[in-house]
Amino acid sequence: MKKLLRSGPVQATLGFLLGVYIRLMLRTVRWRHENLACFDAVLAGESGAIGLMWHGRIPLSLSVAPQWWRKQTKVLVSPSADGEFIARALAMNNLGSIRASSAKKGDSAKARQAVAAVREAVAWVSEGNGLVITPDGPRGPNERVAPGALQIARRSGQPVFLMGIAATPAAQWEGSWDKAMFAAPFGRGAVVWEGPLYVAADADDATIARLIEEWSARLSAATRRAEALVGRPAH
Repeated sequence: MKKLLRSGPVQATLGFLLGVYIRLMLRTVRWRHENLACFDAVLAGESGAIGLMWHGRIPLSLSVAPQWWRKQTKVLVSPSADGEFIARALAMNNLGSIRASSAKKGDSAKARQAVAAVREAVAWVSEGNGLVITPDGPRGPNERVAPGALQIARRSGQPVFLMGIAATPAAQWEGSWDKAMFAAPFGRGAVVWEGPLYVAADADDATIARLIEEWSARLSAATRRAEALVGRPAH
């Protein structure tokens, strides 16, 4: 089954279906943005920007595309089979990708790949472009920021914006590690923006560890706020 899912035709089909779905969500859901003004200076200036949203909100990701389309923007995507069709779906909607993933301990090949991808991401955003990251992907744990996102922010010096996203009516896939949210067309959606946040160039490991806890809590709070704005029950 895994071999079948990783085949070219299946990946192309899945990418096309997801690409159509996320575009449909942008065009048919009535999106409300809260605190979008915090992003105005970035849109008007020449600095780069990093956006963070939870992996489980990828099906709703084009809710923020009109803002990120105003810059050249890429998304950090896993090099896995799942990441392949996600990258194809994003490409259908004018968003490029940088293929990166956290490496398991002892996997030197993936570690080198991860380092190269981080370097590419840092260079990209430092040149004044946009970079969107799902900082708990691709393996989780759900709604916990991984260190890589903060390292990119530290090395690039660029501002970070948190994006809490929710919609209703919508179903969540409880069987997936990220509790992926799939909305129905013609509903209501909300995006809660927060930022800019920065990681100091001299941030040490203790500071990074503290920011992981802080940013995880703040991004989850923004997501819960978005859920409240569309009337989804607290969980």
